[in-house]
Amino acid sequence: MGKLIALVLVVLGVGAGLGAGLYLRPVPEVDAAEPPPESPQSEITLGSYEFDSQFVVPLVTDDQVAQLVVIKLALEIDDATREAVHASAARLRDSFLQVLFDHANNGGFQGAFTTQDNLSRLRRALREAAQHRLGAGVVQDVLITDILRTNA
Repeated sequence: MGKLIALVLVVLGVGAGLGAGLYLRPVPEVDAAEPPPESPQSEITLGSYEFDSQFVVPLVTDDQVAQLVVIKLALEIDDATREAVHASAARLRDSFLQVLFDHANNGGFQGAFTTQDNLSRLRRALREAAQHRLGAGVVQDVLITDILRTNA
């Protein structure tokens, strides 16, 4: 009986050693002589365009301005289109104000107005308005750089 226990222990030890060796074996190195294929570099250089002034959105309750939302926006754009964006800044402000007023009228600035879902919905609507105004390839994203809700 003692020899049988010793034989079982030897088999278990060899099996455990083999399993540990396979599990802990070193990862083969990648051949350094063959560089990975390079992805084609695009000519787009992203920058940002900040509006000169803030956007002020009134929050109306019972036909009176109860609160104000002050928001500062920037656009993530290709630097090559900066002049076109600057030339359309007034029209962009008009489009953005309409989106912000719609967001306010739908209750987007009430309660916990800075939640991820709420701000994502607002950014998406602003981005769509900018892309509609300037074209799909000009504006990559809309950045909310400052936001404040205050009593009127």
